[in-house]
Amino acid sequence: MDKVYNKIRILDAYPKINEDFYSRTFSGGVITLVSSIFIFVLFFSELRLYLHTVTNTKLVVDTSRGGKLHINFDVTFPAIPCTLLSLDAMDISGEQHLDIRHDIFKKRIDSHGNVIEVRKDGIGAPKIEKPLQRHGGRLEHNETYCGSCYGAEMSDDQCCNSCEEVRDAYQKRGWGMTNLELIDQCKREGFIQKVQDEMGEGCNIHGSLEVNKVAGNFHFVPGKSFHQSSFHLLDLLALQTESHNISHKINKLTFGDSIPRLVNPLDGVQWVQETPNGAYQYFLKVVPTIYTDIRGRTIQSNQFSVTEHYKGAEADRFRSIPGVFFFYDINPIKVTVTEEHEPFLHFLTNICAVVGGVFTVAGIVDSFVYHGQKALRKRKMGKFS
Repeated sequence: MDKVYNKIRILDAYPKINEDFYSRTFSGGVITLVSSIFIFVLFFSELRLYLHTVTNTKLVVDTSRGGKLHINFDVTFPAIPCTLLSLDAMDISGEQHLDIRHDIFKKRIDSHGNVIEVRKDGIGAPKIEKPLQRHGGRLEHNETYCGSCYGAEMSDDQCCNSCEEVRDAYQKRGWGMTNLELIDQCKREGFIQKVQDEMGEGCNIHGSLEVNKVAGNFHFVPGKSFHQSSFHLLDLLALQTESHNISHKINKLTFGDSIPRLVNPLDGVQWVQETPNGAYQYFLKVVPTIYTDIRGRTIQSNQFSVTEHYKGAEADRFRSIPGVFFFYDINPIKVTVTEEHEPFLHFLTNICAVVGGVFTVAGIVDSFVYHGQKALRKRKMGKFS
């Protein structure tokens, strides 16, 4: 047992020196104090880096197929009344959603941006006494109401009981409504008066829509869109003015849930129109993104980049629809963003390197100072002798 003990003792890389041979100096104490403070500062610097989250970003090919794209928006139009403002969406697969009203909220605002009224967009009409029937007579007691579609009926038993249903019937036919004064439903509901009352007001429109995860576009236009043959047209209504001010401010636009610490490039963007009519176009490149925070919670969302272009009416031979258009395309590359801490063993290695390195350098400095002081003392003693 003693032999094993002695062999292990021979391996001691830290031989001990008797305290009688120690020589403590003032310079050595100063160097030790300074090096200890330096180690203390470096230790807390490493600790702060260890506690701080590190973001790792990786690019992979997006192999997902199908799915839906959730678009959240909040846009303010200071010069377009809410009654005239409509939202449409369409994609390259041929799917179209015109005058979207589900999950859409509108705020009437005055010229100073103050909110006048908040309402959720919906379909329906108020109940009016004795409206005009499809056969031409007025609604009598105990008679079921069935309003006329004014020639736009798709079947003999189709009824249009509201101004909105008449406009929808005209849209399906590819017709534009020319004179709302002749439409009994619109006249009864006060639609014309409502538009006239809101002239000079603006509108804040916010909400969300769900579209196919393919290239497409959604747009805000002052009127109601419809399709005729292969053309996308707009029913601007006869009671509107010829010019449309599409000045706007994008308060928020996201494709999916918000990602922490990510500022979308269009948030807070404002554009003021200087010439009447025209179309303002945003071209977006949507990048699928998977974000995982330090607690392991995952958010599947999207980032996007954007370029923009304004097409004025004077340079447009074909008289494009006035409005604000967002054209988006899906990037085939997916970004994965992961938050994580520095590994503990890495932190421990850095601490050991800091302590060992500082003490080693301090020992070298102390050795130089000690031998310098020793040589200086010998030189002085030689002069006195």
